Amino acid sequence: MSGTYLGMPAFPEAARKAVGDSTLRGNLRHATHTIRDKRARAVAELDDWAALREAGKQIKDHTLRHLDRYLVQVEEAVTAAGGTVHWAADADEANEIVARLVEEAGGGDSAEHEVVKVKSMATQEIALNEALEARGVHAYETDLAELIVQLGRDRPSHILVPAIHRNRGEIRDIFRSEMSEWGRPAPENLTDTPAELAEAARLHLREKFLRARVGISGANFVVAETGTLVVVESEGNGRMCLTLPETLISVVGIEKIVPRWQDLEVFLQTLPRSSTAERMNPYTSMWTGTTDEDGPRTFHLVLLDNGRTDTLADEVGRQALRCIRCSACLNVCPVYERAGGHAYGSVYPGPIGAILSPQLRGTGSDVDASLPYASSLCGACYEVCPVAIDIPEVLVHLRERVVQGGPAVRHGNRVVLRPAKGHAAERAAMRAAQWAFTHPGVLRTGQRLASRTRRLHPRTLPGPGRAWSGSRDLPPVPAEPFRDWWQRTHGGKDGSE
Repeated sequence: MSGTYLGMPAFPEAARKAVGDSTLRGNLRHATHTIRDKRARAVAELDDWAALREAGKQIKDHTLRHLDRYLVQVEEAVTAAGGTVHWAADADEANEIVARLVEEAGGGDSAEHEVVKVKSMATQEIALNEALEARGVHAYETDLAELIVQLGRDRPSHILVPAIHRNRGEIRDIFRSEMSEWGRPAPENLTDTPAELAEAARLHLREKFLRARVGISGANFVVAETGTLVVVESEGNGRMCLTLPETLISVVGIEKIVPRWQDLEVFLQTLPRSSTAERMNPYTSMWTGTTDEDGPRTFHLVLLDNGRTDTLADEVGRQALRCIRCSACLNVCPVYERAGGHAYGSVYPGPIGAILSPQLRGTGSDVDASLPYASSLCGACYEVCPVAIDIPEVLVHLRERVVQGGPAVRHGNRVVLRPAKGHAAERAAMRAAQWAFTHPGVLRTGQRLASRTRRLHPRTLPGPGRAWSGSRDLPPVPAEPFRDWWQRTHGGKDGSE
């Protein structure tokens, strides 16, 4: 994934620093609570929301089961419509393809060496901007929040609202200090009102839209039967990038495919309500290949794997590939609300990032091994997911893989997850518990002994256990084990019957 996240600390360390930032926590609390309250009202308007959610799940699962067939269908349809399809196994290959296409299209030979971009998680995932910069090509983000992040030399911290960790005053200061270096300067008397900030961004970007020869995008969906790509957005900048440049390059993860036009009916209802709490997206752009005298003259589709095939092989973990990037799970997550997106060390933060990033990256780093633990398992993320991804189930599954060290999913020669180091005392306790639970007689004797000596039990643990019990008391042991209670109250019958 993105090189901008290399060397990030494990989640506990990064989160510990983030929760000490009161301004960050205030920004996150205000934004996430506002978005999720609006979403709840928008979803409540639909009597058939549960049916739409199940339909989205079924469509995605069907597509993933038959992805090989639909990928071939997409390539045939896009080619027949005048486009060119490229296959990228990983980030390096995708970046090389895009950089070569930009140079061939003249984007690298123009006076400003620049391209314009639609907000795209896939291009962030592969660190495309950095790869183009290394080739002398500057990629201008045109989404307002992405522009704020880029001007501030920052990293996105939210899927839908990348600059959610910034307040209006901070954004005004970024515009005042950075816009002049990147092009048209911001007005000296710029205030922090949303209208003035949006107008400053609009003026800053307008000439870039008109001058750029190459536009780069992702896609929310790709319709297999026609080869049509779909981008939904709220600002109109995407429409400018998709129609004005002579060449359009779209980098799309292979999981974004849906089989038929009819399938869009489901997602164009669930995505806007779950993401922006709107009944429909203000701008929904669709294009199929190229058309004479209308839009770009050349269209390239780069289909990106980058760990998705490995993820698909995991029967439990593959449901993460259903994700339609609505960000609803982030807005209800108590962990994300306090730690923020940067603590996840990935372009995909929050609950979905905790299960998607470790499966895609294949680095075996400390941050990947820690992400499945970045959750309280409260289940709020599952309740709001419009495609019913059981994130808690996948988190527990990945925790199991981390502890056991297998079965390891590989990407090339790299292992996705590695065993957690843990403490020797903890590992010994887990081995003892495993042995006891596989020997019922020993377990029964231990339970009775614990009940009879419960008055002697400490409320906290000694030695290394203090790290756990320093902030919580040990649960009290009942006066008798459940099995003994059952036998006493049910006429001597064994509680196992």
